[in-house]
Amino acid sequence: MKTLTLFPLAAAAALSVPLIAPTAALAEWPEQPVEFVVPFPPGDLEDILTRMIADEFQKEYGVPAAVVNKPGGGGGPFPGAVEVANAEADGYTVGSFVSDVVLTGPQIGIPALSPNPFEPIGVFVTYPFVIAAGGDAPYDSIDELAAYAQENEVALGHFGAMLTPTQITFALAKAKGFDFAYEAAFDALDCNTLASGDVDVMNTTLQQIFPCLDEVKVLASIGAERIPVTPEVPTVAEVQPDLNMALWNGLFVKADVPQEARDKIAAVAQTVIASDAAKTLAADTGALIYWQDTAEAEAQIEADMETLGTISGLLE
Repeated sequence: MKTLTLFPLAAAAALSVPLIAPTAALAEWPEQPVEFVVPFPPGDLEDILTRMIADEFQKEYGVPAAVVNKPGGGGGPFPGAVEVANAEADGYTVGSFVSDVVLTGPQIGIPALSPNPFEPIGVFVTYPFVIAAGGDAPYDSIDELAAYAQENEVALGHFGAMLTPTQITFALAKAKGFDFAYEAAFDALDCNTLASGDVDVMNTTLQQIFPCLDEVKVLASIGAERIPVTPEVPTVAEVQPDLNMALWNGLFVKADVPQEARDKIAAVAQTVIASDAAKTLAADTGALIYWQDTAEAEAQIEADMETLGTISGLLE
């Protein structure tokens, strides 16, 4: 009798195992820490905003969320992007990438990035890049710079020849019928760079010249919209419509990441972008801070790819 009693109990225990599995499978994402990878050093706009998103994510979902900086971006090799590309497609590794990662990353011979393995969750900031000259420069606009540069040598400073804003500046010069006599990359392009005479014109971010904004000439901003801090300054797109492009940053995941994870990351990001802290950051830096959803981000990437073709044609 004891044997007969124990057997049904053992069978019942065995039958109960499959019933547990579906319950576990229904657990909501996230169940473990989420990592936001920034392929640049700490401190810039994408890093600040991504940290705000990570903090809000941790508060909202009760799991650790951290920003991990993986420098080595610029024109490549984008080690942070490679790390995201090699991670599991489970939503627990999210890339916070400048547009160059998805626009030029697949073209520079990095196997993990070619073809592009990423899909956007959304875009959240456009960097406030400007083309600026010294206050005593004998030109006040891009057209006047072009006329001057056709008969005089003009030196350009930038952050890297392959960076999107630099490529736009080179292409703008070509479209206007001139070349810069000299060009060089700098770690910093600020008030001292112009005051020292190291360059005549520089492609830099607005926050680098905030201390001397009243003493320099901002000839154009780079992007589709004018920068609120310098509303009177035209965009490159206004000066040369076929160069309507800017350097922006967004959140990306691998193509197979579940929609649930994407939706929850996007919801948190939108909350942060709409916050007073983000509005203050925009006011303090001149950055354009906003939210483009997945469809809008994909359309932006497609448009930027077409503009890159125009730039390549001008620079051939």
